[in-house]
Amino acid sequence: MRSLLLISSLLAAPALAQNAQGDVSVTIYNDNLALVQDTRQMAIPAGRSRQEFPNVSGQISPETVTLSAPDVAIVEQNFDFDLLSPAKLMEKAVGEMITLVRTNPATGAEERERARVLAVNGGVVLQIGERIEVLRDDGLPVRVIFDEVPENLRARPTLSVVLESPRAGTRPVTLSYLTPGMSWKADYVTLFDEAAGTIDVQGWVTLTNTTGTTFENADTLLIAGNVQQEQGPSYGRGYRPPPPPPPPGNRPGMETAERESLGDFYLYPLPERTTIANQQTKQVSFLDVTAARRAYVYRNGWLQTRDRAESADSVLQFSSSRNAGLGDALPAGTVRVYMKDARGQAQFVGENSIGHTPMGSDIAIRTGEAFDVKVQPVLVERREMPGRRWRTTMRYTLTNATPEPVTVDLIQAGLWG
Repeated sequence: MRSLLLISSLLAAPALAQNAQGDVSVTIYNDNLALVQDTRQMAIPAGRSRQEFPNVSGQISPETVTLSAPDVAIVEQNFDFDLLSPAKLMEKAVGEMITLVRTNPATGAEERERARVLAVNGGVVLQIGERIEVLRDDGLPVRVIFDEVPENLRARPTLSVVLESPRAGTRPVTLSYLTPGMSWKADYVTLFDEAAGTIDVQGWVTLTNTTGTTFENADTLLIAGNVQQEQGPSYGRGYRPPPPPPPPGNRPGMETAERESLGDFYLYPLPERTTIANQQTKQVSFLDVTAARRAYVYRNGWLQTRDRAESADSVLQFSSSRNAGLGDALPAGTVRVYMKDARGQAQFVGENSIGHTPMGSDIAIRTGEAFDVKVQPVLVERREMPGRRWRTTMRYTLTNATPEPVTVDLIQAGLWG
């Protein structure tokens, strides 16, 4: 209903609230999970009191909440995620009295009526005196005045706790919890110089926050790896086919990266504190430079024959080893490849993804299909042999229209891929 302007004439009395976030630390995992630790200075009275923590994640997992403070015990905790909005105000007003303010189009004067909200189901049904009305969206200015804001509606996601303390005083209180709605991934921008045989790699950390809350000036730590989480029922998720096999040239490395690890996961701390705004994607640079070469790959399926030649895959190969110049473990992400044209301008030539990659690995990235390098596979003969065996003869015709000789890695898939 576009013409409704919903306002309130009386706000609910607030509980004891610590409105601002304190010293915030956020640990973000790859798979839509973050650990938030928020230390706030709170004035806690002696005895039992209710304290509120606004500005927590709107997707907080309440069962993961821990609270630590000197001489404080938690009696009860509640997470209020029903957020204040015009629609929610009207829903909570069902059965209650409100005031309608209409403007008379002839005189311009405001006219007020008391009404009881009967239902909010695809529209607002009101009882005004002895008559029943539906609040129309007819373009006429209408205001609705509520007597109060319901106690369980919050302007921001709020965690409230009942505390027991033997003494009064201000002290640090650390709130910790897990929340979905925050994740990160790596994005790599590479500039390949084929003549020099080098590639400049710039890595970007891309943070995404959809928790409903902004985390101000947060000390941010990224965990590369997939931590185990208990999942709910998988009904309706459907079958996901496995990804296509990577091109040849991929080999896991055996060098140890010179960075902090946590169990089997690598840590990527951001060098400076940063504000992670709600509904924001943020990028932060984190690495540079190595050597590379271009290769060509053609993979033929089991017993496949083609009437015409097909393009070979264009593949970029490089190493994450220390000697090659990169010298770091690479978090999973997307590698985008650029090359300079004859005018010296960088042009996009393809992209592909990599998984979590140890330092010292050989990496092959499929960037697209080669224009001038073609392969035509033909099934020449398939003959049954004694012992229920078969002999298959294949012919592959390779053509190269580039001015330089090239090498094509030819892969013939077996029965099972």
